[in-house]
Amino acid sequence: MERRSFTAETACRADVFLAEHTRLTRSAIKKLADEGNLTIAGRPAKAGDRLKVGDGVEILLPDPVPIAAQPEDIPIEILYEDDDIAVVNKPQGMTVHAGAGNRTGTLVNALLYRLDRLSGINGEVRPGIVHRLDKDTSGLLVVAKNDNAHLMLSRQIAEKTAKREYVALLEGVVHEDGGTIVTQIGRDPRDRLRQAVLPAGEGRRAETDFEVLERFKRNTLMRFSLKTGRTHQIRVHAKYMGHPVVGDPLYGYKAQRFALNGQLLHAFRLTLIHPKTGEVMTFEAPLPEYFQRILGIVRRET
Repeated sequence: MERRSFTAETACRADVFLAEHTRLTRSAIKKLADEGNLTIAGRPAKAGDRLKVGDGVEILLPDPVPIAAQPEDIPIEILYEDDDIAVVNKPQGMTVHAGAGNRTGTLVNALLYRLDRLSGINGEVRPGIVHRLDKDTSGLLVVAKNDNAHLMLSRQIAEKTAKREYVALLEGVVHEDGGTIVTQIGRDPRDRLRQAVLPAGEGRRAETDFEVLERFKRNTLMRFSLKTGRTHQIRVHAKYMGHPVVGDPLYGYKAQRFALNGQLLHAFRLTLIHPKTGEVMTFEAPLPEYFQRILGIVRRET
């Protein structure tokens, strides 16, 4: 364990103070505090406790957990790599990391084989994983190769300085040219495998910007930009609009027109600040062949 000590110069919340003096996000600080790793003036403290000027603050940072997932020789497309990060174009059908009933064939297994190292902050199941994509959503992910990069990238995502943009083909014709969807999202009380828009005061705030890129006779091509990162957020918000994502087996139409292996949702652009150099970097990944093929069909219908 690494012990970090500070003296409060101003009166404020402990998590706000530590976020300014470390590379930890407030959620990471809360997790450490809940596990008993934060003290103020020598006493156990919570992340939301108030500091007084002159208070001594100590936080214990756990050692990285050794990586236990096994490398597998699985082809993946790495668009960029240096000593700190890698940017990957994840294919549809690949799970990001192991879960119940799914221990092999994941992006993590492929990364362990292709990359020389990964951050250990997320433990042995999710090394290097800063953010995720659903199994059947394709596109760009940034991966951290060391713990410092992981903390910096996680902070960017939490503070919305990293931008994630998606393209999706929706059912029906969306009449608004663009806007922002703001709801509360949480687990669907009727189906634990799904998320749902919940009444005010329940779930967690979810905010998504959208823009119509192209309208067709029976479909709409949309750009989505995440301002929060809730589970299935775009898919849930598309359904909430009354225009679910084409091919979505969980939130889409029961009767699908096209033979697809999952939703037509692709993370096409990722903008971030490099954790070491401070350079603003933007990456793009073209639409997969199967997505372009369906676009060709719906364009010919118009």
